[in-house]
Amino acid sequence: MSLIVMKFGGTSVADIKKINNVANLVANESINNKLIVVLSAMAGVTNQMQKYIDEIESKENIENDLLLTSGENITIAILSAILKKKKIKSIPLLGWQIPIITDDYHQKAKILNIDNNRIKQFFSNYDVIVLAGFQGINTKGYITSLGRGGSDTTAVAIASAVSADRCDIYTDVEGVYSADPNIVPQAKKISKLAFEEMLEMSSSGAKVLHTRSVELAMKNNLVLQVLSSIVNKPGTLILDEKKLIEKEIVSGVSYSKNESKITISGIPDKPGISAKIFGLLAAKNINVDMIVQNISQDGITANITFTVQNDEIFAAKKLLQNSLNTIGYQSLKTDKNVSKISVIGMGMMSQSGVAQKMFKTLANNSINILAISTSEIKISVLIDEKYTNIAVQSLHNAYNLEKNNE
Repeated sequence: MSLIVMKFGGTSVADIKKINNVANLVANESINNKLIVVLSAMAGVTNQMQKYIDEIESKENIENDLLLTSGENITIAILSAILKKKKIKSIPLLGWQIPIITDDYHQKAKILNIDNNRIKQFFSNYDVIVLAGFQGINTKGYITSLGRGGSDTTAVAIASAVSADRCDIYTDVEGVYSADPNIVPQAKKISKLAFEEMLEMSSSGAKVLHTRSVELAMKNNLVLQVLSSIVNKPGTLILDEKKLIEKEIVSGVSYSKNESKITISGIPDKPGISAKIFGLLAAKNINVDMIVQNISQDGITANITFTVQNDEIFAAKKLLQNSLNTIGYQSLKTDKNVSKISVIGMGMMSQSGVAQKMFKTLANNSINILAISTSEIKISVLIDEKYTNIAVQSLHNAYNLEKNNE
């Protein structure tokens, strides 16, 4: 029998009716396969747990992670109970029961090891393992959470550990689209994407898959499928780029409003100052994305602009303010009203003119570019947040990505 991992997000298990729908999908898949079913918490539950943490102003990592991971315990218990009523041999398991071993970074834990022998032992008595996503246990024996979107990471990590035949990620959409359909109604579903493209889309704001899950799948060459838990249609396959027959110049346009800009002005223009600034941030596990550095008009000092995620802007600002004497800058400014817009495609490696078209399109819409970053298959720009929709719509049109051009 094949071994398949099925992951269902919060909107797919939002209530009993939807969990019953998931149970039907699992029952059909279990006829000829062994299954590991990874579940998120019901939609909104983890956010509610975070509100409780904020309300009591808890700084206790151990207690906070117990709260944040509690929602998954509920969904796996309900689904497993429904499956047993259908005469399917099912067992609900928490992360520590596998165990999924993580490092000690609470709320951002990274998986260190998964005991696949233990999983094989469970399959000697059960056909379906219903596993809580988003959670693990560290080397000290405390429950940890894997960060928001961590259930995707759980599913891919488990699938890689047991050499699953495939990993299906079920969501409330039919697959990965060329842009957010809420902004671009004519966005088309993409049938196949390279790992690299999906990774760039995820890191640039596309919410279909968590970035870490794509990294893991690419590292282990694990084929992913993103598909709907509601509509019975083929989804989007995420696979090795060598298996792509055609490589689109631009596959999609993504955006992220989860960006904050920090500008440090009047820093000494000397070797090692950038390493000092970003070393301070790295030590606090604050991720930096886009970076722009230039020399001030006086020719003696420099300015650095970079972006961090919105939920880290307060910590980053406070850290830099406390390090004023260490860095020696003149001023520090932050701005949360920015968006990152990205165009992504494997074909960009062999085609010129992609950047020129992007910049010209934005200029034609009177959109000013605040920062630019590039990779072989992605160009990202930082703009004022109020121009997000028009930027995505105009770029999607400029690269001819509409449905009727498939």
